[in-house]
Amino acid sequence: MKQTLDRGEAEAIALAIELKADWTLLDEREGRKVAKSLGLKVTGVLGILLRAKQLGEIESLQLVIDDLINKAGFRIAPELLTQILTQ
Repeated sequence: MKQTLDRGEAEAIALAIELKADWTLLDEREGRKVAKSLGLKVTGVLGILLRAKQLGEIESLQLVIDDLINKAGFRIAPELLTQILTQ
């Protein structure tokens, strides 16, 4: 199976390797798989938002995610959304 990354994902991975980054921000499944196979630690937008909520940086995770979906076209599986909001 050939893995195809878009330019942004490939550049994010290359930069993370070059900078020896602690974390790499990727949301797409293929990009995450490639990054992990290269030994990078990966998080996504939802991971960042969960952390911000835990630290008290944002009041409502639901409102932020709703804005991402409605204003930025962010896609999330309903099951994952439920799981995130119940954590």
